[in-house]
Amino acid sequence: MAVFHDEVEIEDFQYDEDSETYFYPCPCGDNFCITKEDLENGEDVATCPSCSLIIKVIYDKVRGHILKGSVYVWRNSPSPFHQQRIS
Repeated sequence: MAVFHDEVEIEDFQYDEDSETYFYPCPCGDNFCITKEDLENGEDVATCPSCSLIIKVIYDKVRGHILKGSVYVWRNSPSPFHQQRIS
């Protein structure tokens, strides 16, 4: 079982559009990082390339929080899983 240094909301990460990577400061001075592709594949652990610390990334994949640049809104529907993408 992994021991996480912390749990961090995806909204607290910085996003680099060129590399499609999320970054969050690590206590060692480097950055934890996780790619958009990793998140889309269900990964939720960001690693630091300079030390052994890892953090758990908290995000709501259903609501599209990992998709920077897109906004999702709920349709008038009894199910929260019916979404409409607004660009």
